[in-house]
This record gives sequence, structure tokens and C-alpha cells, in this order.
Amino acid sequence: MITSHDILQKVNDCLSNLTYTRKPSSLYEPIQYVLSLGGKRIRPVLALLGYQLWKDHPEDILMPAIGLETYHNYTLLHDDLMDNADMRRGHETVHRRWDANKAILSGDSMLVLAYQRVAQVPAEKLQQVLDLFTVTALEIGEGQEYDMTFETRNDVTEAEYIEMIRLKTSVLLACALKMGAILADAPQLHADRLYKVGEQLGLAFQLQDDLLDVYGDPKVFGKAIGGDITSNKKTYMLINAFNRANAEQRAELEHWIYAKTFDRQEKVAAVTHLYDAIGIRELCEQKINYYFDLARHTLDQVDASAERKEPLLQYMDEMLHRDK
Repeated sequence: MITSHDILQKVNDCLSNLTYTRKPSSLYEPIQYVLSLGGKRIRPVLALLGYQLWKDHPEDILMPAIGLETYHNYTLLHDDLMDNADMRRGHETVHRRWDANKAILSGDSMLVLAYQRVAQVPAEKLQQVLDLFTVTALEIGEGQEYDMTFETRNDVTEAEYIEMIRLKTSVLLACALKMGAILADAPQLHADRLYKVGEQLGLAFQLQDDLLDVYGDPKVFGKAIGGDITSNKKTYMLINAFNRANAEQRAELEHWIYAKTFDRQEKVAAVTHLYDAIGIRELCEQKINYYFDLARHTLDQVDASAERKEPLLQYMDEMLHRDK
């Protein structure tokens, strides 16, 4: 068995060696650009770790795993366009470097390439893998739609938010683990349990992103903190701040949310101070630990040896204990 770090190296080597020979090359340049910007490569790593629970040589499923990474980056490309974002991982977004039309067209081609890569599995597994991936892709679009509609609502509940991040973030991690299990001939029951591990892990990971956007170290987090606060994004943090605020605190929160003009640093500091006073950081940390513990408990029920589970457990621990 190999470690997640070795798997990550194999994933990055594979991505670096991909060739794009179709014409016009200008259509594929943004795709190469997006995939060259780095990232944690969580989805392909999880796919290979899921496979390794039952079989050796996880590199045998590198290409479908790369398909998941291609799909993930396609969603980021289009998300950046919808959000009118200027930067991604410290570099210009595709619609800034080229234009919106190129972002749409290259993104569409990237989606097709993702399917092409995911489909590179044994014929007897193809239908099962494509069914899983297709449902996942539909769910991620549904999650994005919920996320966008939440922007115009001030009554989003915690349950609605958790379901949105399950769809937008968690299901692709779950898909990755289950795809690895399917390709390793895992029993259906245990492939399904591994899917739940990914779902629960994804919820913990996204909630940690919410937390780090407020309390993280920008050098570690990879971007300036406070972005969710300045854009009034309906996160677990903001939803629960409203639910738990007293009248005075609610009035201050509403002041900052409805302010048309504001100093960014002042707004981030003020809302963070309110989160501190209301106890939102501790609440979010408890929820992160709850989902992480659920993921570990569910993995305990997966029928694979403790030795084979160890690389996945170590990777999960690294995911959930990023420096803050």
C-alpha cells in the first residue's frame, strides 16, 4: 500500500503529462491552464485511497480519478464566471485572462473531457460508474442553484445550508470514494458505506472552510480571510449568528449586511467580533468535529482491514486538521 502523499504525486504527474492534441488549441489552452494551477487534488486522492481499501496498485484507476479532478475544476471555472471572481489560487480566472465566452465554451469542453476520462474503466463497470458520476454532477448543479438563491434570502435555515453544501461539495467526495470502491470490486453494502464516509467528511471539510474564511491564516488558507463576510454569504456562521443573536447583536449584524458602502477591514472586524461574542466559532468547531467523528465511525463499519484503512484515516486527519 502507498501513502496519500505518494498518491498525490502520481495524480500531479498524470495531470502534468496529459496532452491536448485536438484543434483549435485555443479551446484547450484554458483547460490546461486551470488544471495547472494546483490545488489539493482531494477527489482523485480519495478515489485511489478508496480503491486501495480492497486492492493494490491504485494507480490503475488514475484516469477516471483524473476525470473527477477535471470535473471539479470545470465547476470552479464556471463558478468564477458566475461570481465574477478575479483570482483563483493566486492567478487570474479564465474569464479574466481570456473572456466570458471562452470561459463558457472551454468549460463546456472540460465537462465533456471529464466524462471521457471517467469512462476509462473496465466495460463491466462502465454503467455503474457513469450512473454514479451523472447523478453526482446533477446534484452539484442543484447545490450551486441553491447557493445562488440563498444570496437573495434572509431566512435560510441551518438545515437548508447543510443540504446545500452536501450537494455542492460533499457528494463529489462521496462519489470519489465510492468510485474507487466500485472499481476495486468492493461489496455493494460497503461501497455505499464508503459513500457516506465521503458525504460526512465533505460536510466537515466545507464547514471548516467557512471557519477558516473568518479565523484562518491567509498564508495557510490561500486567500484573504473575510470574503464570506464582505459578500454576506449565507454560511453556517452567519445563519447561526442570526439565530443566536440578541436584539442588539442582530441589529448590528443587519447594519453590516445591509450597508451599501463600507470599509472592508472594518466590516470583517465588526462581524468577527459579533461571532466571538455569540460563540459562533465554538459552535462551528463542534459541528466540524461531529461530522468528522461520524465519518470515522462509518469507516469503522466498512469491511476492510485496519492496515488498508490507515492511509485513508491519516488523509482524513490531515484534511480536518489544517493549520488555522
